[in-house]
Amino acid sequence: MMTDALSPRLVGQRLAESRKERGIKQEDAAEAIGVSRPTYIAIEKGERAAKPAEIIKLAALFGRPVNYFVRTTEPVIDFQPHFRVALEKVRPADAAQLQQAISEFKLFVENYVDLEKRMKAPVGMNYPPAIELNARVNVSELAEDVATRERQRLGLGDQPLADIRRLLESEVGVRIFFLRLPAMYAGLYLFVDGLGGCLLINSVHPPEKQRASIAHEYAHFIVDRYTAGIDYLTTLSRKPANERFAESFAMSFLMPAASVRFRFNEIVNATGNFQVGDLVKLKHFYFVSLEAMALRLESLGLLKPGRWELLKEKGLPVREAEKRLGLIRATRPEPAYPERYKFLAVHAYDRGELTEKELANYLRCDVWEARRIVQESMASVEVDEQGHPQTVEADFEASLLVEPA
Repeated sequence: MMTDALSPRLVGQRLAESRKERGIKQEDAAEAIGVSRPTYIAIEKGERAAKPAEIIKLAALFGRPVNYFVRTTEPVIDFQPHFRVALEKVRPADAAQLQQAISEFKLFVENYVDLEKRMKAPVGMNYPPAIELNARVNVSELAEDVATRERQRLGLGDQPLADIRRLLESEVGVRIFFLRLPAMYAGLYLFVDGLGGCLLINSVHPPEKQRASIAHEYAHFIVDRYTAGIDYLTTLSRKPANERFAESFAMSFLMPAASVRFRFNEIVNATGNFQVGDLVKLKHFYFVSLEAMALRLESLGLLKPGRWELLKEKGLPVREAEKRLGLIRATRPEPAYPERYKFLAVHAYDRGELTEKELANYLRCDVWEARRIVQESMASVEVDEQGHPQTVEADFEASLLVEPA
């Protein structure tokens, strides 16, 4: 595990950050490995190399895999200071869980960057320009314009976004992760030079809410690029300009005005009416919540203000309504990490860059599940000329430009 190339400074830095994230005192860490506090401080400072047995014990104490502490790459900067101001505004009862989520978020991002460096495959960053707000601008109109331009930049037209997560990951280069957060929090956003835009979405929310949260956090990436933030569901009496921008951007990005007007008028012209069932169909078409769809129609003047509040008071059972209309969409929980992250990890394992146990640590699963993921990732089921399915094994290193020997 310990090699000549392993830097005591890097090991010490990772140990110090992990200890602080866990809220463990230096004297407790020192006691765990049977050394004095001054000796442990010297380890964290890189003045004294940690022994293999000490690293193993500290890894268990800090809840991190051993290989995390012996990487040769520079650690990613600590995320906690970036969120310090935002954390001061959250409920005290939620602070510990959010801090833990931020630590896991940081570890995921660091793993991602480590995989990119191992595979010499940096993420392509196709970022939109940052926007600055001022008191003279109409925030909602600006957000609508920015959302329209962003759709044009990405070649989306005005059709619904079937998979906003993979769109932003592949076409923009944003890193998007899903972890469990307290129910009242939608997500987190952060931009750091060298890492780029990083979003964390609450994995316990319904798919429609998660999609809206991704669009909302992406708006913060545009308008609050260098200010990390935590978004929660509580409605403030007077929202700041950046929050109003993010809400309007998300609405416009997911439900373009021209498209919504066309669909609405198409229904009204055909039936002479617009019923609750039509609203359910429309929200299904745009992959959004019933609330988001109703409020979007209200904001465009297609429904009178207050229609959503009336529906909410009546307690419309949305899932039951979708089932009756035959609109149930099969959904699977979003994976914690991007598809590209998984591909890089499997490729690194295939090349011998990762051991089986290290792969399992990167993929947050046991060894058996890691093997299944490798098999699934490196195989494709095709249909032969007789119509029979057959499994084709993929060789990631094989060239498609060179004639086979």
